[in-house]
Amino acid sequence: MAYELPPLPYDYAALEPHIDEATMKLHHDKHHQAYVTNLNGAVDKHPDLGSKSPEDLLKDLNAIPEDVRKVVQNNGGGHVNHTMFWQIMKPKGGGEPIGAIAQQIKADFGDFDSFKKLFNETTAKQFGSGWGWLIFKGGKLQIVTSANQDNPISQGSYPILGNDVWEHAYYLKYQNRRPDYLAAWWNTVNWEEINNRFEIAKSYK
Repeated sequence: MAYELPPLPYDYAALEPHIDEATMKLHHDKHHQAYVTNLNGAVDKHPDLGSKSPEDLLKDLNAIPEDVRKVVQNNGGGHVNHTMFWQIMKPKGGGEPIGAIAQQIKADFGDFDSFKKLFNETTAKQFGSGWGWLIFKGGKLQIVTSANQDNPISQGSYPILGNDVWEHAYYLKYQNRRPDYLAAWWNTVNWEEINNRFEIAKSYK
């Protein structure tokens, strides 16, 4: 198997009450596992792909054989997106941003509350399944969304943070109240990891 499901870096219940234990079990063990299984199935047909990282596969989708390109886009994206997602959250997370990302948010959005409001509003409007992202482009932070499991890497940008707005990420607890989930999610954010990703994003090519 070329790719494996990474273990959660904390207990399933560690993000309570903001993200419930049942959702975490379903999200990690079933949904993320399915993306890994399907990605491995695609790579089995073209073993040379298995030498590349999932991020490298997404970087140049046109180089992926056409018969598995969509499978790699959807499931490679799902694997990369969720691997990031578990890492940018932590127990007792949240609060105000720290470090370089805090300074850049202030420079580009005025203050954290303004950024958070814009991120939540933009992401809440993503039609159907998808993600809200923070990227760094042209020397500035930008908020973008993508459909399904598409990742900004495919468009040349490294995601600093992303929030999953597929219904499987929140429906057990929040039902159709996507804005409530988006608001609660900030209480789980791991700003140290987001600063690590910001450093990568600044020099990403």
